[in-house]
Amino acid sequence: MITLIKGIKREEIDVELNEGSFHNGRANVMRFIGKKNMKVLKLIIILSLINPDGVFSQSYTSYLSGNPSDLITKPNGGICLMGGSSENDEAMKWFLQRANGGDVLVLRASGSDGYNNYMFSELGINLNSVETIVFHDSTASNERDIHRKIQQAEAIWLAGGDQWDYVSYWRNTPIDSLINEGIQNRNIVIGGTSAGMAVMGGYYFSAKNNTITSQEALANPYHLSVTVDSAKFISNEILSDVITDTHSSNRNRKGRQVTFLSRILVDYGVRAKGIACDEKIAVCIENNGRAKVYGNYPQAEHKAYFIQLNNEIPNILPENCTNRAVLNWKLDGNPIKVYAVHGTMNGANTFDLSDWKTGVGGAWENWYVEEGLLMIEKEN
Repeated sequence: MITLIKGIKREEIDVELNEGSFHNGRANVMRFIGKKNMKVLKLIIILSLINPDGVFSQSYTSYLSGNPSDLITKPNGGICLMGGSSENDEAMKWFLQRANGGDVLVLRASGSDGYNNYMFSELGINLNSVETIVFHDSTASNERDIHRKIQQAEAIWLAGGDQWDYVSYWRNTPIDSLINEGIQNRNIVIGGTSAGMAVMGGYYFSAKNNTITSQEALANPYHLSVTVDSAKFISNEILSDVITDTHSSNRNRKGRQVTFLSRILVDYGVRAKGIACDEKIAVCIENNGRAKVYGNYPQAEHKAYFIQLNNEIPNILPENCTNRAVLNWKLDGNPIKVYAVHGTMNGANTFDLSDWKTGVGGAWENWYVEEGLLMIEKEN
């Protein structure tokens, strides 16, 4: 159809109006209009009649590696949480293997196709396809083609970026509904890194009002940027009372996660738990609740942290968790119990999320907050 428009050469159209240009939307089309004027206006009118949603308002970009035809397999379920920076290859292999040769879908709101070759070709895992969909705005959540791809995926990976994009684009839309349907009814494996990990729990730091440092959060637990959300989003049953955080040691985020837990306790009356990962650390959760921790210990000291309130203290409320005052949560020095564990290449170090007690290869720590300062003491 395009090549039949009189007076416009095919190579001119290919340069300016290839598939990528349409997927990237209005800006590319308008640059083309400036060059070709009325000839292009005729072209756009015809294209708008053929595909009224595709000329000016394409709301996402798609990148496919592998077979475009769906292959139905039986995925093995599970959750992969990565702390950011570069991916851990062994943990990613664990994630991809659980797709059982099926289709992997990467969802993101920035970036491009960086995962495609990595997942499809570089790790040696047999897959039918890897497709990345980049959401440009919230209207993409209503695209039926994206809905179909979620329904066909055996594995879904949430890339890094800004978690508020994910929350504001996907929450209470067909996107989160279909992801949750896949988790609950088709046993898909799901995972994410950085911002993608940050939205995996029943409670999550939404970053609606930008990020926040530990120093800021501990100085005022009700700072405008301490946006701890509990509205239903990604529903992983084993993480229903968990809030996750990433880049934990690398960006000094332990204090803010403790602040998040204090807010959940004070605001919701829930003794929530936390999972935090340093960069280059992954926590891979099997269906039975066993969490395998991948990393590069002893070459690197990165860890995962499994954080819970001390069950031996009946009144666990902080001494002070109020607006415009520093957090105080000491309670004789042990209100928070943490299992800190190095990640290894083979994931041999583990923690059991079915009881939050049994661990291999780690050590228990006591965390508390005194006058806005996080204190960490190792147990004997």
